[in-house]
Amino acid sequence: MGAARAESAKNPHAALRRLFDCAVRAAAPEACLPGRLAGIAPPAGRTVVLGAGKAAAGMARVAEQCLGERGIRDLSGAVVTRRGHAIACEKIAVFEAAHPVPDQSCIAATRTILRHAQNFSPNDLALILISGGGSSLLCAPAEGLTLADKQNIHRALLRAGAPIAEINCVRKHLSTVKGGQLARRCFPARVHTLSISDVPGDDPAVIASGPTVADPTSAADALAVVNRYGIPIPEVAHKKLRRGEWETPFPEEFTGCEAEYTIAAAAATALQAAARCAKEMQIKTQILGDDLQGEARDLGRLHADIIRNIAQRKKPGDAPLALLSGGETTVTVRGGGRGGRNAEYLLALTIALAGQPGVYALACDTDGLDGSEDNAGAITGPDTLARARQLGMCAQRHLDDNDAHGFFARLGDLVACGPTGTNVNDFRAAGWWG
Repeated sequence: MGAARAESAKNPHAALRRLFDCAVRAAAPEACLPGRLAGIAPPAGRTVVLGAGKAAAGMARVAEQCLGERGIRDLSGAVVTRRGHAIACEKIAVFEAAHPVPDQSCIAATRTILRHAQNFSPNDLALILISGGGSSLLCAPAEGLTLADKQNIHRALLRAGAPIAEINCVRKHLSTVKGGQLARRCFPARVHTLSISDVPGDDPAVIASGPTVADPTSAADALAVVNRYGIPIPEVAHKKLRRGEWETPFPEEFTGCEAEYTIAAAAATALQAAARCAKEMQIKTQILGDDLQGEARDLGRLHADIIRNIAQRKKPGDAPLALLSGGETTVTVRGGGRGGRNAEYLLALTIALAGQPGVYALACDTDGLDGSEDNAGAITGPDTLARARQLGMCAQRHLDDNDAHGFFARLGDLVACGPTGTNVNDFRAAGWWG
């Protein structure tokens, strides 16, 4: 084991950050896309690249480079990514837009993408690049809805703590591009989708609201979601959903169409890479799951119980152990603080651990931004609560106010790395170092 790796193994903060960095690198477009692109047969006609998501720009550049190396010259297209995530391409236009709540820039970018998604022949290839964030960025409201309508509905669903699958079900049926509708526009071309998954379970119909995947949900399902959470929607939307007039393509509509879907990277990709990195540092690991969901604070308390039980059985000289997990938690907002689901998870875990000796943890979003904040997440250790008390902070009060960001920011324990160019959702590592 090299000197740097040996030092990381002895330093919990450095080791946790190294695990996070390895996880992110494994899911980066330049790591996961080239092999997948090599397996796509070049078309006799045009290749048009379309895409949306936080990784869309990086995916577009890798696609442009790899396809160019294979001699494909008739290449064009457009993708949209979150502001601050753009990477310049030569032949593929890259647009930046708002996330997580769409704005006019999302609509303008989507219109450009849809202009590219037309006049296809059976000899053409529509290469669709999808990643987390695509649901918000690819925005084309259904007829009769305004951007403000969609913004209000989306904000309400987020604040209600609705799971991503339910949020996307509603999004699909209030859109003219999600839920298989982008693929419908591209037929009769051959449609091949490459995605970097950010959703628990890696269901293609859920990733970015499945713009190229036939939709198993119905307008009735969408109406049931808004009713369940008491989300107010315009009368036109209520009427259209109730009558089934805003149905997305059901699976039978894709019968006979040439459409392929490949997941290039997912949460499991990142966790497995982190586990390999930990092994190199002589840190044992257990993967608790790549699809964990639920309230962030509840999961934090659960993981605190697990790691505390492990720590109490450990003896001096035992090898360090890290529990790894992925997925996407939710936060039901009741306070007025600055949060982020990873920071909230970590604050709840910190409170529950109550200064447990030898236990350290990190929770970060692999896209580099924890919700709408400017940090990826945070890190905690046995002295976190004591240091907070010295500064006059009450950890529970910060949690009650959904102000985990403020708590860790004042301690200097936020993890800031900037946009990573990928997104396979949450990465959590809680470990015992003795």
